Amino acid sequence: MDIRERAARVKLLLMDVDGVLTDGRLYNVPDPAGSGQMIETKAFDSQDGISLQWLSWVNIKTGVISGRVSPATETRARQCKFAYIYQGHIEKIPIIEEILADCGVDGSQVGYIGDDLTDIVVMRRVGFAVATANARPEVKQAAHMVTEASGGRGAVREVAELILKAQGHWERLLAKYEVI
Repeated sequence: MDIRERAARVKLLLMDVDGVLTDGRLYNVPDPAGSGQMIETKAFDSQDGISLQWLSWVNIKTGVISGRVSPATETRARQCKFAYIYQGHIEKIPIIEEILADCGVDGSQVGYIGDDLTDIVVMRRVGFAVATANARPEVKQAAHMVTEASGGRGAVREVAELILKAQGHWERLLAKYEVI
């Protein structure tokens, strides 16, 4: 099965956060409330974000499974209309099983974007496994596709556009924005 066929089957797109939705760097900045504590923040790509919203318009659910817990991730996931937000889980198999049971799709209808070793176990269970350009070599070997863009730099947008094109939604989206 080729990449476009795999993308055409996606009803649910899941992903890791650090290294996928972000470039993997974590920023610790002083708490603006003056507590003397440091707070963690991350940088997200705006074009990734809008493409995730487009997926929701065509009833493709999205979600994150992250090993880290971050208020920045929670906020970004809500902005992007994610249906599933799981943080603090480096053991991802129980989470993917829970999500699949909840949304009523099987693994062949799921896309997953990852970049590190903890993602491979999920990638082996989905129909469309994607590694970001910055992914570990082992992750790239487990993937059906490796993005040209790195995480936090358009990798998610690249995958979302491929899915939208493969499912026949891209032309309508371009017409909506008066591109064609």
